[in-house]
Amino acid sequence: MKRETQNILLILLGGALVKIAVNGDYLRYVKPAQQPWIITGGAVMVLLGAVAIVRDLLAARAKAAAGPDPGHDDDGHSHSARPAWLLLVPVLAVFLVAPPALGADSVIRTEARVPASAAAAANAAAFPPLPAGNVVPLAVNEFVSRAGWDAAGTLDRRTVSLTGFVVHTGGGTLLARLVISCCAADAFPVTVHLRGGEADHLASDAWIQVTGQVVPGTATKDNSYTPDFTLASITTVPAPKDPYEY
Repeated sequence: MKRETQNILLILLGGALVKIAVNGDYLRYVKPAQQPWIITGGAVMVLLGAVAIVRDLLAARAKAAAGPDPGHDDDGHSHSARPAWLLLVPVLAVFLVAPPALGADSVIRTEARVPASAAAAANAAAFPPLPAGNVVPLAVNEFVSRAGWDAAGTLDRRTVSLTGFVVHTGGGTLLARLVISCCAADAFPVTVHLRGGEADHLASDAWIQVTGQVVPGTATKDNSYTPDFTLASITTVPAPKDPYEY
């Protein structure tokens, strides 16, 4: 690969990193805490590419001023740079159109489970009572953790609100979220089985907010800790800027 192609590739890749960090698309891949590192890394790549281009231009100008090198043997053949330039295509694609966040396909391919923090909480102390209110908003991973590990039954007969995306499987319709520790590479799903059929007509990956109650005792190891949820209401909502839970 020619040096000019390398430098342009470096600038485009660094620019793509800065772009997704500034507009928030980086949340499709990593936790919010990683934003400063992405911006810094992208800026350094852009700076290195720009410095290399300026250095090469100055070197070329100095060489032109010195005249042709009598010891240089030019075979007169022109070599195509097309293969090297083709390497810019995927970088341009990321720069212009960021890939989407993980969704229903990832949930189907990966076994759902309860976050490790749930086991730690169950062993250390009982889950705290839910706050007062007719409808209690909960993260899906907290709801699944309580349904699978809370022996005190703090969810029983309590109406909660959950937000997630639709996943259709052979066993019915799920509400799901993906939980990450660092980045999308370590994502795993937490899922809730929706009873009632109201979500069956919705497209996979559609984001919804539901209210309802857990069916006690339905989150077990045999079903990958996927509790049943009796629906009281369901509403479609826009996809959140940050699609993951932590």
